Amino acid sequence: MKFFRTIGSLAFVIGLFTAIFVGGIWHVYTNPTLPWWLKISIYCLLGGILLVLLTVALEQKKGKAQEEELPTGEIKTNILLQNSAEVPGQEITKVLGLVKGHTIFAIWIGRDLSAIVRLILGGELIEYTEMMGKARIVASNRMIAQAEKLGADAIINIRFVTTSVIGSAAELLAYGTAVKLAKPKENA
Repeated sequence: MKFFRTIGSLAFVIGLFTAIFVGGIWHVYTNPTLPWWLKISIYCLLGGILLVLLTVALEQKKGKAQEEELPTGEIKTNILLQNSAEVPGQEITKVLGLVKGHTIFAIWIGRDLSAIVRLILGGELIEYTEMMGKARIVASNRMIAQAEKLGADAIINIRFVTTSVIGSAAELLAYGTAVKLAKPKENA
């Protein structure tokens, strides 16, 4: 699937480049009828778009099982999560290292158009709020899973960073420091 998407992307780029930068100039300065090479570049452009759309649609159809790998609900964990450098009333005995989780989320173009209308009219961009909420949960769960593998009792200094990747796609990175805590002393 990835191979066909790559071929489609390549055909799109070559067709776009040829149609705009070569064909457009040729069309302006010469005969208004389209030559065979310009028609082929336009077909490559359109065929590339179609091939990419088909492969992405097939991957999404097949990817329903992959969505189950991306839990969008908070996971239950015994790991304490702190955004401070200390855990009040607890002693940190060992720093296990940096743990992180990230994801890149995008919304369907139909929801993107709905958000654009809200952008014009005003109000909360609910589509993006939901997208970033899901991304935060996925990134946090991946960070917690790393900490569990290390045997951490807590994650301190938790931070979230977002970056716009392209259009309506955003990366969300969750990171913190996995630590071991001293066992509480039993009163005799």
